[in-house]
Amino acid sequence: MQTELKLRIASGVVLAAIALGATWAGGFAFQLLSVAIGLLVYYEWSTITKLPERDFQGNALGWLSQVVIAGLVLLGYMHVSLPALAVCVAAAALWVVIRGTSWWLPGGIVYAGLTGISLAAIRGADDLGLMAMLFVFAVVWATDIFAYFTGRTLGGPKLAPAISPGKTWSGAIGGTICGVLAGVAVFMAHFSLEDLRIPAIAFVLSVASQIGDLFESYVKRRFGVKDSSRLIPGHGGVMDRVDGLIFACIAALALVLGQTLVAGGREVVFGSVLLGP
Repeated sequence: MQTELKLRIASGVVLAAIALGATWAGGFAFQLLSVAIGLLVYYEWSTITKLPERDFQGNALGWLSQVVIAGLVLLGYMHVSLPALAVCVAAAALWVVIRGTSWWLPGGIVYAGLTGISLAAIRGADDLGLMAMLFVFAVVWATDIFAYFTGRTLGGPKLAPAISPGKTWSGAIGGTICGVLAGVAVFMAHFSLEDLRIPAIAFVLSVASQIGDLFESYVKRRFGVKDSSRLIPGHGGVMDRVDGLIFACIAALALVLGQTLVAGGREVVFGSVLLGP
């Protein structure tokens, strides 16, 4: 157990250094990290759901779509890559039309594709993108950490016992409150809080991150898998580490695109829309 703990800590330090270094650098470095995470998520999704054995042609389409999405995200640089979003949705819809027998393939295409797209869109290449990414990190990490400790301390009714028996309503509520406070604290370190818009966004992202955690638990339980993979020593797989972050980033992307469409904008610079006035 001592060796396992040391391995987990060492892996965590390395992962944190890579993530924070790429976040600080922004631009192409973070875009590259984003698409790498997206590709690894698709690998783990296809492995968990046994797509190579069940649907070889569909899995080949899935990989092709992820590679195209990754290329478009890298070319998109500062702005949300709308062509990448189009490829993501079109590839999933195409296989539903052709086969229509199972949602695991189109679900994987969308889940992994939106991972890379939303992460890259949040950070972008400007200072406000850095602020937006740190804001999302703060909300997700605080939610995850304090949901665990609040749930362990207070206990009470289970949140979703059929999916994740260890999660409680007290943990979910405590995690959400702390996630909102952490997001607001990061925002107020740079700007003044003039209305309830930022706490509302933090609330949505916190709830989304917990839904993402439950979603991955459902997928693993459905296929009888404990960890998404063994890619990260002591931690399991990439999906195990970023499940909440994925849903929070996708929720943030949806908020930004929604605001942009309402405003009639054509270009999306993520940070300025999410956290700007």
